[in-house]
Amino acid sequence: MNLVCTAGNLYVFVIIARSVLSWFPVNPSSPVAQIARVVFNITEPVLAPVRRAMPRMGQFDLSPLIVLVGLQIFMGLVLGC
Repeated sequence: MNLVCTAGNLYVFVIIARSVLSWFPVNPSSPVAQIARVVFNITEPVLAPVRRAMPRMGQFDLSPLIVLVGLQIFMGLVLGC
């Protein structure tokens, strides 16, 4: 159970990192671009379905917030983390 809680907390960190990275332009040839690509590839399979299900909010993407809240509820209520 502890491993699942740790993985969930790590995924929360990765989603937050993706949100922060989206605020800044990333040069494709920089080392940060490789990190951003990995973070994108890890989070997009979870965020994309949520983004498609939500109505448009202008330029704001609220899917990370929805996933974070859902993940925290799941980890708290179901897993007891």
